[in-house]
Amino acid sequence: MAAKSTVTGLTGTTGWTGTSFGRSSMTYDGPPPSTHVRTYNWPPWQLNFWIFVILLASTSIIGVFATFIQIQSQLELGIPWYFPYFITVGSLSILFILGIFWLIGQRRLLPAIIMVGGFMFFILWLVGLVVVAIQLFGPDGSIQSVCDVQVFGKNPKGTSMATMAWLQQRNICQSWQLVFAMALVGTVFFIWVMIMAYQVFVNS
Repeated sequence: MAAKSTVTGLTGTTGWTGTSFGRSSMTYDGPPPSTHVRTYNWPPWQLNFWIFVILLASTSIIGVFATFIQIQSQLELGIPWYFPYFITVGSLSILFILGIFWLIGQRRLLPAIIMVGGFMFFILWLVGLVVVAIQLFGPDGSIQSVCDVQVFGKNPKGTSMATMAWLQQRNICQSWQLVFAMALVGTVFFIWVMIMAYQVFVNS
């Protein structure tokens, strides 16, 4: 008489003289385990162009506001809070780009990381953009109105202190315009990278 243990998988034969056991072979007839690994195909040209533009915008704003802080300190004037704020945001954006490079090297650049990070930096850049726009185009005593009257409305010539001062003032006015342009571009491009990440997630 044959008996099988459901725990050990042993098949035994019971007779008058005792019981002998032998191990039975066990097979798995179910479907094979899944080996599918989800991959995300990022558009290389678009991603590289986005990285280049964000690096350009971040470094431009850091350079301009760092110079403004130096000028304010030399003139013994107060430093507005949005100078160090935008320098910090630009520095964090560069660190974010470096993190993206590391994830690309590890083949772990997930769309969720880009969407969450892009949304956070979009808020930070949007705050900076609003503040810069108020300072540059505000209703009362805006920087742009002062530049139009006192700087762009004049054109001194010659090797004089007045000409040197005017050139410095024009450089400051143009730097403010550069900061506004870079802040606007950075804000728009963080919206674009969120859309790009969502498309990569859907298509993959």
